[in-house]
Amino acid sequence: MNKHYLMSKMKSTGTAYLCWFFLGCHYAYLGKWGVQFLYWLTLGGLGVWMIIDLFHIPSKVNKCNMLISSQIEEIEKSEKEENHSRNMAMIAASKK
Repeated sequence: MNKHYLMSKMKSTGTAYLCWFFLGCHYAYLGKWGVQFLYWLTLGGLGVWMIIDLFHIPSKVNKCNMLISSQIEEIEKSEKEENHSRNMAMIAASKK
């Protein structure tokens, strides 16, 4: 997967709050469709779940972004290793 594509998938807390306020679709925004349908079916837990989410949205967005960040770090690590091995091969070839 491309790291620039993953960077474009990073989520915003402000957008999540807008989704929560206007449509109640903040779980869909975070890619959790199963929880989103459950949220809609229970009408936000009859309002209780809705109030709890008001305070938990930043942590949910951070968790989602941390998963994406770890994937980006893995890609950058593999790119760094590839560049290092390529450079070492070039040095070895130039010494011959």
